[in-house]
Formats: sequence, C-alpha cells, structure tokens
Amino acid sequence: MTDKENAIQCIKDEAQAVLDLTSKIDDNFDQAVELIMQCKGKVIVTGVGKSGHIGAKIAATLASTGTPSFFVNPLDVFHGDLGVMAKGDVVLAISNSGQTDELLRFIPMVLHMEIPIIAMSGNPQSLLAKYSTCHINVSVEKEACPLNLAPTSSTTAALVMGDALAIALMDKRHFQPQDFAQYHPGGELGKRLLTTAQDVMITENLPLLSPEMHLGEAIILVSKGKLGLGVAIENGCVVGIITDGDIRRAMERWKSEFFDRTVEDIMTLTPKTVTAKTKISEIQKIMNKNKIHNVLVTDETNRLLGIVDRYACIL
Repeated sequence: MTDKENAIQCIKDEAQAVLDLTSKIDDNFDQAVELIMQCKGKVIVTGVGKSGHIGAKIAATLASTGTPSFFVNPLDVFHGDLGVMAKGDVVLAISNSGQTDELLRFIPMVLHMEIPIIAMSGNPQSLLAKYSTCHINVSVEKEACPLNLAPTSSTTAALVMGDALAIALMDKRHFQPQDFAQYHPGGELGKRLLTTAQDVMITENLPLLSPEMHLGEAIILVSKGKLGLGVAIENGCVVGIITDGDIRRAMERWKSEFFDRTVEDIMTLTPKTVTAKTKISEIQKIMNKNKIHNVLVTDETNRLLGIVDRYACIL
C-alpha cells in the first residue's frame, strides 16, 4: 500500500471503531452519568500508558465542562498520592484489556474507601469490569495498526466515549456558554462572554451635541469624534443620536437649506443603549440584529457613560 492508502485505511478503521460504539451504549452509560451527577467530590480519572494519556484528556474535558476532575497515575498512588481521594469521589478507570496489573493493584484501595468505580475497557469480562460499579464497553474489532498491536482504534474509541460522557453531563447540568466562558477566561469565547461594555467603551472626546445645534456645526463635531455619529444631550441626558448616514440623507433632501437645519430635525429619538455591565456578546447581537456599528452606554438615569463601537467587540 502507498502512504496515502495507509493513511486512508487508518482513518476508515478508526472511524468505523467510533461508529461501532453506538451499539455499545447501554444502561451502564446511564449509570455512569448518574454516578458522576451524584458525586459530591471529584471525578478521579486513572489509567496506565496510552490509556493514561487518554484519561488525562478526558479529565481535562470534564473539568472544563463543569465536572470537577483530574487525572492520577495509579503508579503514583503507591507513593503517596492516595491522599487525593476521599469518600464522595468517583473513580473513572481506563484500560483497554481491563487486566492492567498496575491498575488492578490500585482497585482494592478504592473499594476499601467505598469509592464507586466506573470502568472503561474493551473487555466486559475483565477483572476491572467485575469489580467496578458500572462498566462502559469501548471494545473495537481491530486496531488500525497493520499488526493489530499498537493502540490506535482502541484509544480513539476511549477518547470518544469520554467526550460522550462529558457531553451527556453538560446536558444534565444545563451547561451554558457563559458557564464555559468561566472555565476558559483566556480564550476568545471567554473574552466575549465575560468582557462588559465598561471594559471597552470610549469615554473621552465624545461627540456631544445639543438638539438646537445647527447641522453645519454638528458635522464638525461628528467628524472630530471619528465614530460616525453624534449624541444629542439635553439636561445631561441622551435624547437622540445622528449618524453620518443621517447627515448625508439630510444634505440630499434639503440641499442649500441644510445648514439652517438643526440636530433635532434629523436625530433618532430612540438610539440603542446598553448598561455598563452588558456583556460584549450581547452587544454584538444588538449590533447584528439592528445593523448598526455603535451602541451608547448609559446609566439608570439615561446619562451617557460612553460609546462602544464594533471594533471594540472584536476580541
């Protein structure tokens, strides 16, 4: 086989192994989800070798989607790490064979502490499955490895099943985008969902106009503001807004009479406003829905605090 043919066959084999998992989802999966939902402590994921690497990723996925979780190497438990476990925790033990010696020597300690065990293996008849509270079957027909030796399809299957657990738990917890952002504050999604108007609003050199101001003077202030708009203020409160588009349309309509007109003649009386605490994600929705490039930030008395433009929402 050529390199490309080998690659294609590997992908097909692993894809098939993943699809075959759907027939293995049974009551044990439901029981595993319920055990984790009822868990008062942490989900401790464990495994050796390649299963350990998969376990670390599953633990990270669980932790980032609302389930307190971390990975422990069973070899480290024999050298002091047993102290991380306590009654109220749940153990997720991963082993393709279900017969991994280092993992099996760890199991009696867990049982002694009366900690429930969710086993994930490719062997429902294994010792790991026998001593677990519930067993999730991730068996594969064959490895993608041409020798059927190197963990390939089996590790992919375990990884996908771990994701399936995480997704089921997210649904049970009614996990929302804002929850995800709290666990990922450094990411793009986190920034958009946690950043508020007061964090990005422009507060200096705002283009403030009075309703009685003539449009010739208003043009100068709007131009200096570089936001494409001017805010009409009366008695300290926002009463309207004019935009570059409003000015152009007024010029076309009134021509030579344009300079005799005032801000009040063309201003929009109900500009879109938000509070200082409004999230950037919500401001983006407002801008997209109304096809506008700016929103005004006001307080409870309708006094202008600042302006958020569309560029501030690109984080």
